Amino acid sequence: MRPIFVRVIRVLDWPTYDGWLWIDGYELAANGDAVARRSLFVMPAGLIWAEPPAPATRRSTTRTPVKRGPVRVG
Repeated sequence: MRPIFVRVIRVLDWPTYDGWLWIDGYELAANGDAVARRSLFVMPAGLIWAEPPAPATRRSTTRTPVKRGPVRVG
């Protein structure tokens, strides 16, 4: 059995055993992309909460302008 990383969407209000709960979330790939939606039956005491990723920084979009107009071929 291998651990999975999950982005939790919500805790479901479903009846369950004391100390357990149902959560809805997305399983994450190593790069952070969601690859599958999952409903998981978990014991919160057994979860390891990861730090949320830092907000992405935007790269500069300064580029050389592209000239538009008629194209001459040959």
